[in-house]
Amino acid sequence: MQALDDITVLDLTQHIAGPYATKLMADFGADVIKVERPGGDVTRTLGPFLDDDAHPEKSGTFFFLNTNKRSVVLDLKTAAGRDAFDALLARADIVVESFRPGTLDRLGLGWDHIRAAKPGISLVSISNFGQTGPYREYHLTDISLYGFAGEMYSMGMTDREPTKMGGTAALFESGAAVAPALLATVMASELNGEGQHVDIALAETHLGGVDRRHATAIAFQFSGRRTLRVAGAAGGMPQGIYPCADGWVDFTNAALRPDRVDDMLGHPEWNQDPIFVKARTRGALPNAEVIEAWNANFLVWCIERTKREVWAEARRAKVMCGPLFTTQDLFEDEHFRGRGFWHEVTHPVIGTFEMPGRPFIMTEGGWAIRRPAPLLGEHTAEVLREAGVPATTVATILAQGGAR
Repeated sequence: MQALDDITVLDLTQHIAGPYATKLMADFGADVIKVERPGGDVTRTLGPFLDDDAHPEKSGTFFFLNTNKRSVVLDLKTAAGRDAFDALLARADIVVESFRPGTLDRLGLGWDHIRAAKPGISLVSISNFGQTGPYREYHLTDISLYGFAGEMYSMGMTDREPTKMGGTAALFESGAAVAPALLATVMASELNGEGQHVDIALAETHLGGVDRRHATAIAFQFSGRRTLRVAGAAGGMPQGIYPCADGWVDFTNAALRPDRVDDMLGHPEWNQDPIFVKARTRGALPNAEVIEAWNANFLVWCIERTKREVWAEARRAKVMCGPLFTTQDLFEDEHFRGRGFWHEVTHPVIGTFEMPGRPFIMTEGGWAIRRPAPLLGEHTAEVLREAGVPATTVATILAQGGAR
């Protein structure tokens, strides 16, 4: 038994944010029917690929985003595809889509059609800037999402252009925000028996996000204050990212507790210099010259230690610090290994390997991998037959590129 094993999701999403949200539901037990267009989800074209072979069944990105789902290939532009959609709709508890605004309506499968076909079911539409408004037709990438709605303004070198988070982190953050909205929508339908059309804009998931954005936006609105980019070790004593013997460590707001920093360092004589003591008791950020002088000593302390050694001393002294782990570091980390975070999965094309596992632990009904990400159309015939689609229609769909 899993927490969501009584929920069926009709998943029309693709790329990253939507599939990540529905993946979280699938991994906690929901039966997620992934409807792919002929040719498949665009994420099948995204790397990394096993052996650098750009094969649609070897995409690591697709594999991670679609565990526990079943793949059905439907051409919704055809009568057979739309008939199959209606049959799947009859068995679903929620429909999730990420087409451009208006696409489902043009196909004759929009909200009016869905609520008429099955009163009580909800439709969640995930789009870049919402279903209405002046930006509804605009495209969105990870960098433009983070630039438009995230905290990109304060990221990067002080004298350089702002930068974004690595990879597609912004889109994954959006997917994580969408997942609880899907659960809330299902619960609302169960409680009041009424369906609703929920409009989720990816931009809003960052505009209202906890990653500093809402706080800095409100600060600017009321005071005109802009958050500055303070990069590297330029922000305090210490504050920012510092090199160490085997990589980098990040100190956050450490300068607010200079007594703890002094404890972390072992109360060295150099840190008792009057210019540093005065800077620490002033209650404001020290000037650049003082910071540079302090860092000259602190950098020596860091370089003499590995990131885990720096981290251990920081934890002991209750200083906010964290190592910047590489992917290899994370894969080999004893804590993650001890918590069972890495999970072994076998895929018919990729083979057996370990992937990131449960995001959190539940006492019962929690995360589990029941099946790897599906091959394109792997479950088309199986799912359509379960939904009562006539054999002739199933045969037509398979002939149209519906795979198996």
